Amino acid sequence: MQYRKARELREMFIKFWEEKGAKHLESFSLVPEDPSLLFTIAGMVPLKPYYLGIKEPEYPRVVTCQKCVRTNDIENVGRTARHHTFFEMLGNFSWGSYFKHEAITWAWEFLTERIGLDPERLYATIYLDDDEAFNVWNKEVGLPAEKIYRFGQDDNYWFMGETGPCGPCSEIYYDRGEKYSCGKETCGVGCDCDRYMEIWNLVFTQFDRQKDGSLPLLPHKNIDTGMGLERLASVIQEVDTDYETDLFTPLIEHTCKRAGITYGNNPRDDMAVRVIADHVRSVVFMMADGVLPLNDGMGYVLRRLLRRAVRFGKLLNFDGLFLNEYVPILIDIMGNPYRELITQRPVIEQIINLEEEKFNKTLKQGTELFDEEISHLKAQGINQIPGDVIFTLYDTYGFPPELTQEMAEEQNFTLDKEGFKAAMNEQRERARASSKQKKSALAGDIYTELENENGATKFTGYEKFTDGGKVLALINSDGRIDTITGPAEFEIVLDVTPFYPERGGEVGDTGTIKINNLSLKVLNTTPHGKIIVHSVKLETEGKISVNDEAICLVDNERRKAIRRNHTATHLLHEALGRVLGRHVRQAGSLVADEFLRFDFTHHSPVTDEEIAETEKIINAEILANVEVDISEHSKHEAQALGAKALFDEKYGDVVRVVNVPDFSMELCGGLHVKRTGDIGGFKILREENIGSGTRRILATTGMNILTILQKLFALRNSLTALLATDEDNLKDKAQTLIDDMKTMRSQIQAAKLRELLENSEKFLEREEINGVLFQVGRFADIPANMLRDIGDKARARPEANVVILSSRNTEDNSCQIVVMADDKAVNMGVNAGALVKEACAVLGGKGGGRKNVAQGGGREGEKLEQALNGVREQIKSQVK
Repeated sequence: MQYRKARELREMFIKFWEEKGAKHLESFSLVPEDPSLLFTIAGMVPLKPYYLGIKEPEYPRVVTCQKCVRTNDIENVGRTARHHTFFEMLGNFSWGSYFKHEAITWAWEFLTERIGLDPERLYATIYLDDDEAFNVWNKEVGLPAEKIYRFGQDDNYWFMGETGPCGPCSEIYYDRGEKYSCGKETCGVGCDCDRYMEIWNLVFTQFDRQKDGSLPLLPHKNIDTGMGLERLASVIQEVDTDYETDLFTPLIEHTCKRAGITYGNNPRDDMAVRVIADHVRSVVFMMADGVLPLNDGMGYVLRRLLRRAVRFGKLLNFDGLFLNEYVPILIDIMGNPYRELITQRPVIEQIINLEEEKFNKTLKQGTELFDEEISHLKAQGINQIPGDVIFTLYDTYGFPPELTQEMAEEQNFTLDKEGFKAAMNEQRERARASSKQKKSALAGDIYTELENENGATKFTGYEKFTDGGKVLALINSDGRIDTITGPAEFEIVLDVTPFYPERGGEVGDTGTIKINNLSLKVLNTTPHGKIIVHSVKLETEGKISVNDEAICLVDNERRKAIRRNHTATHLLHEALGRVLGRHVRQAGSLVADEFLRFDFTHHSPVTDEEIAETEKIINAEILANVEVDISEHSKHEAQALGAKALFDEKYGDVVRVVNVPDFSMELCGGLHVKRTGDIGGFKILREENIGSGTRRILATTGMNILTILQKLFALRNSLTALLATDEDNLKDKAQTLIDDMKTMRSQIQAAKLRELLENSEKFLEREEINGVLFQVGRFADIPANMLRDIGDKARARPEANVVILSSRNTEDNSCQIVVMADDKAVNMGVNAGALVKEACAVLGGKGGGRKNVAQGGGREGEKLEQALNGVREQIKSQVK
């Protein structure tokens, strides 16, 4: 068996199946079209509609190397030889073209003849009663009967869901040798040890399972296979684990060099090294496909993996930011064939840097919580950290249990591992119940039926804003109907339309459709697959039927405004890159007639000077009145020209390139002006933060600018008249008024504070709790700094005492709390931080601080007395 790099294995697999007549499809995005899945988790996911009969495949045979992410078992990544979050799945697929005989014999040919696996070390498993597969393996391939294992439904039968395509499968195993055996007498194919490794699964989807459990045959017999590239590489390169293949070793070597360790010397260090290597791959590939760090969905998974990598870096004593060091290494390993790693590198590095900086601060906060809990437990004579605390450190602050254990051991503490496991299991159950990764039935719908019947809608809107067409379908809440009578709201599908469907951030066209002397108001236009659907309203009586002739009239004035804003969006994208840096990438957009909204990756607020420079660049390009060139190319040609491809767009083999010569070039299917001068002008209205590393600009063009300017001038005239000043002195006059108002407020507040301090005795209730004087004060609309001043005076007493002061906001019923304890009370066990934390939890908020001073608040001020009673009880338990 010849040593081969993973890149060579990938290329050999693709070439082999191309020779068998398969069409090579490049890897689909990690972001699947199937809304029931968070990520693309297998090679067949993007092809699922072909197995379900929703779409007819363009090619009967296909080969892919698909990027995949699975996150159902993150905790085991790094612990085992083959758990990964990101991996590549090699697959060959057939829809009614070839079946078991070819799938099995060709798989054997590839493994034994092309890449040279020893036939004597290969085994096969089949479904219990799949004699057809047995005969192919035994009689045609020549695999001895004793090397063919029959397993049941759990192991060798594949279902897409409760109903739908299904069928038996055959798995191919490789015997890695005696040294990998568990040593048990029962060790064999199917054993959990590392000796017999499954390397390829061949699925024969030939049945259509019904609700009653019956299995009628599908119209076509299909093939779906999957083989992990990482696993195959580990066999060919004869290494113990996937992490020792050339897909990982450069990443691992860098980590070891940075940490000053040798891989294989310390199990704990080895696990950290593997986690970093795995998670870096996932994080970078997710970002390359447009996933951004968020607090839910895909963004949450990305953020969790990035933070887990940082945490394990801390276990290796890494200082400062380090994740971006891996990006060029990963590009060197996988930039070919995944060019998105190269093109998106600036934004990937920008976001990683920002997220890592933020998480370092969170780690600091988690450490402070840990120290506080340790202190609290010591005061109670407890030397074990509870499971719920370990879980909070893990889930909220990102501490791995290994890090918590290391810190605990330094304090001579142990961990309640069973309690932690219970909390983790509860979280898994919650996640499982609400998981977005449930299997999808992906049942066909009206629109896919129409597409299969009639093909794609012919769109003529690039050249026209009026056109004629024929009614193909009428759709209302009952489904497809042949005739509809007005008044009514419904959907209409034509064979030809000039109405642009909403996509790529651009809103859909509106206007009028005339049928049988009736006028239908087009409310919106949307795409469904390759079908364009018009949402319409017929406000008069009348009848419309399928096959009627229609005349389409787009609202052209509205469309012109949309065109102006869309082309301006392209100019904005380029101008921001020039002003802020080439890390800027579009992260979302909305192009309407009155405004444009542009989301982009950037780490800090855009300054007034940067906004002014951006506007200057764009308006200069508008005044140049450059002709906008729009042409069609293959995707590869467009990339060679240097056209930008956007994160959230899905492109076909033929793409439209929108080129503003010597300025901007992007792939875009939207509507645009003919010359930049048609935009008229450009003005940024607002710039704001919308999430981690993502900013948003709201802008407008054309006559909309005049409307805004007229409003601003009217406002200016009103203000100058109201403040009795001119335009040049307007700002200074307003600032003087604001300063005067602040001074008056400060004076009023100071007077109020003096009164409260002078009379604080009558505002406080007092009682003794276990030798500590407990003082309570209730106020309204008092700021926290005033509460602290009152508290300082109240606790200046000879006896041990603790003061809790509250202030309810009379407008929104929120409540602020300040707790202060003197040194005597603290020495007796009082912890102001813990008291505030518990009280604020009752108030529906958060709080914390030191043992002698703490503050917080919540929105549920009506629960104040409940919170105060809780503080009383907690003081009783604190004071020893």
